[in-house]
Parts: sequence; structure tokens; C-alpha cells
Amino acid sequence: MNKLLESKLIKQILKFTVVGGLAFVIDYGLLYVLTEFIGIHYLISSIISFTVSVIFNYIMSITWVFDVTKKQGVKEFIVFIILSVIGLGLNELIMYLMVDIIGIHYMISKLFSTGIVMVYNFITRKIFVER
Repeated sequence: MNKLLESKLIKQILKFTVVGGLAFVIDYGLLYVLTEFIGIHYLISSIISFTVSVIFNYIMSITWVFDVTKKQGVKEFIVFIILSVIGLGLNELIMYLMVDIIGIHYMISKLFSTGIVMVYNFITRKIFVER
């Protein structure tokens, strides 16, 4: 890999990390507020918070992180939605297994879930969003 491509990839990973960090703050914070202060079940709160953070992440990904040279069409948006629904399914499955089966607190479980889904998101968005 030449130095220009390496530099571009490193910058892209750093941008993805910043956007992901902000999306995580949105996701984690909203999960906590909805569960602890509003009293919504943690799995429902997780769906809501995940969805809000995915919308933020999508907007930032196509405007700042990935090289999207044309406006995203309906097809690309549908692919993004499908990938996000899979990510949501992974998130919910991991949360459920860790909280209800293993007995780990939902906020700690969310940290593990986020790490796994973050790797999934980068790989799938790199493949399907940027092309």
C-alpha cells in the first residue's frame, strides 16, 4: 500500500472514530436517560438510542468520513438501512444475552455491544457506502 493510501485510510479511521465517539455519547446517554429517568425497558431504550445515533452517524459518514462523490440515492440509503437494522439486531442480541442471560448491568453490556457493532459498521460502510 503506498503512503498516500495509508495516510488517507488513517485519516478516515480517525474521522470515523470521532464520529463514532459522538454517536456513542448520543447512544449511551440517551439509553441511560430513557431507561433511568423515563422508565422505559432497557431493550426498548436501546432501540431508540441506537436509531438516533445511527441517523447522526449516517449523516456524518456521508458528509465527512467516507469519500462519497455523488449524492446518495435511494438504493444506497436502502443498503444503509439494511446494514443498520442488522447492526441493531446485533446490538439487541448482545444486550439481551449479557443482561438477561449472563446478568451483567445493561450499561456495561452496552459498552461491549458498541465495540462489536462499531467494527461491523466500519467494515460494512467502507464496503457498501463508499464504494
